Amino acid sequence: MAVATGRRVVFIGDSITDGNWGKGDGKRSSDRNLWDRNHLYGSGYMYLCATYYQGYFPERGYLFFNRGVGGNTLGELADRWQEDVVDLRPDVLSVLVGTNDISRYLHWLMVSAAVEKPEFDFAGWEKTYRRLLDEARRANPDLKILLCTPFAAPSGAVVEGIQGEYYPLRQQLLAQCCAVIERIAADYGAALVPFHRLVAGLETALPNGDATYWVWDGIHPTPACHRRMADCWIEAAARSGAME
Repeated sequence: MAVATGRRVVFIGDSITDGNWGKGDGKRSSDRNLWDRNHLYGSGYMYLCATYYQGYFPERGYLFFNRGVGGNTLGELADRWQEDVVDLRPDVLSVLVGTNDISRYLHWLMVSAAVEKPEFDFAGWEKTYRRLLDEARRANPDLKILLCTPFAAPSGAVVEGIQGEYYPLRQQLLAQCCAVIERIAADYGAALVPFHRLVAGLETALPNGDATYWVWDGIHPTPACHRRMADCWIEAAARSGAME
């Protein structure tokens, strides 16, 4: 079997990247099906990005790896960073994380009886994010990086019941995550993939007024949104020259 010899591209993140790649259902990468080519990439924006480059530029020998795991926070990415990033020796690294960090913090606020409720630790979150990128860059000083921003939309579970009461705070905290990521991208010379702006723009024109058309539960994109996210990623990669 011929082995691809071009750029090695790793996508790491949570369920939005995962897309049940390798029939994983939340499993760690090493416990998934790594040989079945029908299921290597899952069913989301990562799949569409990989098929674009491999379909239209077969001569470049791109090799893609989906390393999204549903439910992951930044800390959980850190726990598997060596295996799922460094050991794969990527030439291009794409990161999408943040949604679960904010969701877990909000869940804690909802159920906690504590009088003193500490704010989300953005300083610690940023420090961890930078440390992971530093580790990846030490392994490959020429690494190209694309940093994707997290998002939410006013649909489904996040605007229902008690969660709905916290939706404005969710958006505020996600906006702060995005600001951190933009700052890191600038400092590391990384390409920014502004998914939060993309989704906000899509939500201003909902087909037939369907609030779930782009993001069905407030967090997870529909196939239509994954298509637009893939376009956004490909455009950011083209502007930065990351895939050339």
